[in-house]
Amino acid sequence: MNFNLKKIWDAWDIRAVILFSLTLQIILIFFAPLRKRISTVYLTLPLWSGYLLVEWAANFAVGHISHSKGDDDRFAAENKLQDVHVFWSPFLLVHLGGPDTISAFALEDNALWHRHFLGLVTQGSSVAYVFFRTISKNKLLIPTVLIFVVGVIKYGERIRALYLASLDRFRESIMKDPDPGPNYAKLMDEYSSKKAANLPTNIEMIHEFYGDLEEEKPVKKGLSDLEVVEEAHYFFEKFKGLIVDLIFDFRQRNESRNFFLSLKAIDAFRVIEVELNFIYDVLFTKMIVANSYCGYVFRFICFFLEVAAAILFYRWDKKGLPRWEIGVSYTLVLGALILDFSSFFMLLFSDWTTVALKKKGYVLWRLRIPACGWLSRRWSESISQFNLINYCVRGRSKRKESIYQWLGIVDVLNGIMYEKSEKFTDHMRDFIYEEIKNKSSLAEDLETAKEIWLAKGDWTLRANRSSHLLPYITESNFDEILLVWHIATELCYSKDNIGSDKPTSSPVNYREISKILSDYMLYLLVMQPSMMSAVAGIGQIRYRDTCAEAEKFVLSRNIMKSTNKDNQGCNNFFTCSSLKRTTNDKEGEQVHKRREEKHVRACKAILAVNAVVKPVQVKGDRSKSALFDGCRLAKELEELDHGIDKWELISKVWVEMLSHAAINCNPNEHCQQLSKGGQLITLVWLLMTHFGLGNNFQISEGHARAKLIVGK
Repeated sequence: MNFNLKKIWDAWDIRAVILFSLTLQIILIFFAPLRKRISTVYLTLPLWSGYLLVEWAANFAVGHISHSKGDDDRFAAENKLQDVHVFWSPFLLVHLGGPDTISAFALEDNALWHRHFLGLVTQGSSVAYVFFRTISKNKLLIPTVLIFVVGVIKYGERIRALYLASLDRFRESIMKDPDPGPNYAKLMDEYSSKKAANLPTNIEMIHEFYGDLEEEKPVKKGLSDLEVVEEAHYFFEKFKGLIVDLIFDFRQRNESRNFFLSLKAIDAFRVIEVELNFIYDVLFTKMIVANSYCGYVFRFICFFLEVAAAILFYRWDKKGLPRWEIGVSYTLVLGALILDFSSFFMLLFSDWTTVALKKKGYVLWRLRIPACGWLSRRWSESISQFNLINYCVRGRSKRKESIYQWLGIVDVLNGIMYEKSEKFTDHMRDFIYEEIKNKSSLAEDLETAKEIWLAKGDWTLRANRSSHLLPYITESNFDEILLVWHIATELCYSKDNIGSDKPTSSPVNYREISKILSDYMLYLLVMQPSMMSAVAGIGQIRYRDTCAEAEKFVLSRNIMKSTNKDNQGCNNFFTCSSLKRTTNDKEGEQVHKRREEKHVRACKAILAVNAVVKPVQVKGDRSKSALFDGCRLAKELEELDHGIDKWELISKVWVEMLSHAAINCNPNEHCQQLSKGGQLITLVWLLMTHFGLGNNFQISEGHARAKLIVGK
């Protein structure tokens, strides 16, 4: 059996690897664009594997082809088999160039353009060696050279895209010329000479004024699809320096702020989403290279070279060749043509082409084509959720927990078992937009704007007559604030659960918005710590201490005491995975119901604790747990005056905390998330910046022109 498998592999190794390489190209070109719309490991893992395996396939196949001379004596006389194998080798160079839809899998890949340049030299040399070794007798030399040229162009484009998207090069490309400012030395020389001549001389400063510098961009309410793309590209060009954390002046701030203040929520978010798509294309695809004059020229050259190679191979005498050799050859040629046509089709219908045609005044019919369902989405439009109390009542045994920790898969399993997602609704979009817009309308100057984006909930509490809650904000670090308010929100939500079906006078369900944002912020703290590193401090330590205290409390109150069936809900990976996939299954519903009952019992027990004394006064500050601080806050929220809507206040506090985290997150982390389905915090980051609330606006005035005034 093993001998037969070895014979099959020896006969098909080169063919199988080359076809496998082509399959990887098909997967990458059609599925890579989905990663900006879908956030799931089931998409990310195959794409990551394909991205890495392309290079392995090329190395393997080229190495075997270079050592295959004379392996088959039946065709040694005419060397046809060898000519075909040599003809295959430059296709691997084409595959190394990759499709236009993905040049980098992660942001760090762009910095490795040097390695890919070396790869072009080594792989190109290997392929050149293969066909130069047979140049005297090769009847397929011309089509082989044609495909080799295509491969060099394709790989060169990928290297160019990586180089332009590397952060250092990207920063250099958008930085303006050095600004020495007004000629101070010359002015002072003239001033000194006038003074030395005993002439009464004064220096008068003439400052630039906002309105004298640039006319405000005309704004319009109710944007069409074409206008959304056009405006998004305009602001992308203006603010792409955000990617590398550059600073902007008051003119850019005023222009952007005035435009977004005039928009409705739906149009503002549409512009933001398309603008983020432009950033994604620049950093993770070949679009910056393809969408240029040279890019179009190279595409036509490559396509015609591939057509010419296909015709020459078709006319070549293939008598005596095995059918599978011919079939593999045609598959490679047709595959290359189809991939090129698909890439050109995607480029033609891209936002970049729309903008280019609009600038030239062409009639744009592309945007009239209806897009279907989730393919029209610009990001995942989902909000990930992670709940602390739900995690602490999971009932996972210590033995299994230790095994998972030893295997290093605790975080992976927690993400699968306890992470869920909620849809980003229109009501939430409108609520977030109005909150940020209202604050932006107050931020006429940079000092006020800074107060707003530095606020972590305290601005909202002061504005809503709830200053007595300020100690829960001002006396704590951000990670502690987040955990305390998350626990308080969950306790209040659980207590109000009985009356959750009662109609409310407000069209906005502040209770649900508070719950979703609370779980989302904890998800960022626990599952995306890199995005919160600038503000979270010891967030991971505080979270673990809080979980430990919650688990200890739950066990001490016998909340976990239940039947074996109750505990099966999240004891193993397979059960929880199946429960997440099958919500209509009767047994799955029962397990979910039992888990929810334990969750409610835990919330009631925590809320029942008489927490009149601050926990730090009883326990000291060695443990960083925030469990009963959250309990104390929940009780104070329940006792708010009747004139204050508890859930409206909580939801506004969460929007302010989300805004604070968004604006303080490293831009690299925001950009990284664009290739993983996107994050709400990234949209909020860009929206706040366009509203003039970012920390990148540090130039409040222009140059001051100094004028010498000499008295008579």
